[in-house]
Amino acid sequence: MLVIHHLNNSRSQRILWLLEELGLNYEIKCYERDPKTMLAPESLREVHPLGKSPIITDDALTLAESGAIIEYLIKQYGKEQFAPPPCTPERLQYTYWLHYAEGSAMPPLLLKLVFDRIEQQPLPFFIRPIARLIASRTKSSFIEPQITQHLNYLEAELGKSLWFAGEEFTAADIQMSFPIEVAAARAGLDATHPKLISFLDRIHARPAYQRALKQGGTYKLLS
Repeated sequence: MLVIHHLNNSRSQRILWLLEELGLNYEIKCYERDPKTMLAPESLREVHPLGKSPIITDDALTLAESGAIIEYLIKQYGKEQFAPPPCTPERLQYTYWLHYAEGSAMPPLLLKLVFDRIEQQPLPFFIRPIARLIASRTKSSFIEPQITQHLNYLEAELGKSLWFAGEEFTAADIQMSFPIEVAAARAGLDATHPKLISFLDRIHARPAYQRALKQGGTYKLLS
């Protein structure tokens, strides 16, 4: 039985979306973040040693990492649906975006989240000004320029084709959805990047995306 171990407000939402696009039968096991630390519960470590989401289990198989899960589901159950034909320029782009989403796009977004929290954390009064100054300068001098560079790059790429891997919707767009949603929710992505906003509008309108929201529960990245 195919099972998705789904953590609220996490990358596993896009795996739910892919499962709905493929029309597969699956079971959901839901996990909730700790409301104070926002970390996944220890019970996820019983499924995979790193305790990160997403994770799928398929009979004896346990698989983590969004890109690996997407490739597995497309090959095992999707008969290459939502993937461009092999040995085409579109397939190379598809593979690139599957890796880019986590390898390049997410690190500066995660750094921003960490340094935002440093600024917001209650700290001893004698440490607070120094910690907040360091966080602010790190964001303004390094993190935010990196995010802007990536957003400008993505905006330009979507000026070349309707979707990330060409004119047809693919699982690469599902993989890319999370960093772009994070950027919109937490990193200032707005109407100054109209092609990225249009991309979000298109994916949010897909029936399978809407079904995945109902399956996964509240998804605060959209609020």
